[in-house]
Order: sequence, then C-alpha cells, then structure tokens
Amino acid sequence: MKGIKETWEKDKPREKLARMGAEMLSDRELIAAIIGKGVPGRDVFAVSKDIEEMITESDNNGNSLTCKGLTSLHGVGTTKACQIVAAFELARRHITPAEEKRLKITCPGDLMPVATPLLNKKQEYFVCITLNGAGEMIKNRVITVGLLNHSPVHPREVYADAITDRAASVIFLHNHPSGNPEPSPQDVDITKQLIKAGDILGIKVLDHIVVAKRGNVSLRERGLI
Repeated sequence: MKGIKETWEKDKPREKLARMGAEMLSDRELIAAIIGKGVPGRDVFAVSKDIEEMITESDNNGNSLTCKGLTSLHGVGTTKACQIVAAFELARRHITPAEEKRLKITCPGDLMPVATPLLNKKQEYFVCITLNGAGEMIKNRVITVGLLNHSPVHPREVYADAITDRAASVIFLHNHPSGNPEPSPQDVDITKQLIKAGDILGIKVLDHIVVAKRGNVSLRERGLI
C-alpha cells in the first residue's frame, strides 16, 4: 500500500469512506480512518498495519483487544488505542447477532429469567449479577445459601468475582421463602454496606431485588437505597 502522502486525495481513508461507504475500505483503511494520522517517521498506514496485525492475532488466540496492548505499538498512544477499543466495543454491542447478545438489564422485570428459579427454594439464595458498561449481564452467581430466613453475605465474597469480571455495576437478588417480598431491615442494612464497599471498588450497585411467590420488590424503586 502506498504511503498516505502518495495517495490520491479522494482515496485517502476518510474521504474514500465518505465517497464510497465503509464496506469498500480494507481493514487497514478502516483503522486509518479511525485513528486519523500517524506520528513523525510513521504515517497512518504504517501504524494501521501494526494495529491490523494485532487485531488478527487477537482474533486468532481468542483474546480481547486492549488499550494496554495497543499502546505497546510504536505510534499508538492512549488516544488512538481508546479510539480503536471503543470502536470495537460499539460494534460488538450493536452488530452482534441477536442470539449472541448478552441480556440487557433495564428494569427489574428483565431479571425474571434469573429470579424465577428462586421462587421454589426453601432457603434464601443471595445472587450477584454482574453487568458491563452497556448494562448487559456478564454472569449471575449464587453467593450464599442461608437458613430459612437468613442468608449472611460479606463484601469479600460478593465482589471477588465482580472484580474478575471487570464489572461496571452489579445487581443483587435474593428470595424470601416465606412468600412475602417485603425487604427486612437486615436486607436494607446489608445492601447499604455492600453499596459502600462497591463505591470503594468503583462498582456501582444498581439495585437489590427481593423475589417471592407473592411478588417482587426493588429496594431502589422503594427508595430504600
């Protein structure tokens, strides 16, 4: 590929994209259109070639593309790395086939696939649901299984996997075997403790939902947290 200076003006990545559409650009040209320019001694196509090779390597070994990895390339600073990673994440969120998309949580009702199996449990199950920055569920995990009316939880157990997931936020879910969904004072106190711990870790607690046979209660909607 010719250098950017030898490329006809209308065939430069951004101009070509505007004129012919993104589908007409090669991977390297698309990368060049995103990062915009190179650095002294390395034009945008030279830098794009290295990024393209790293993307291919990431695809082949199943690893995610990271800002840290991209900034190891000569000519790729934090700004360029963030532009590439952001573009990939945006594409994943909106172009991934529907059947492969993660469950997006926008309201308590979206959690019913996770909550329904808890309704017939005879003990309290405390579940932590981790979410990414798009509000999509990463995983849901049972943290503790308690006695008939008590399920003690500790921030250490709650947040250990959330940190591993690189979760942006979490939602807590637990059942009341009694059938009464009203949150107890202990439920509220535990939630407030977990919110404080989450604030320290940079993980936001979006809600704590109590599920039972006679209904469900969101502590956030009740104004209890």
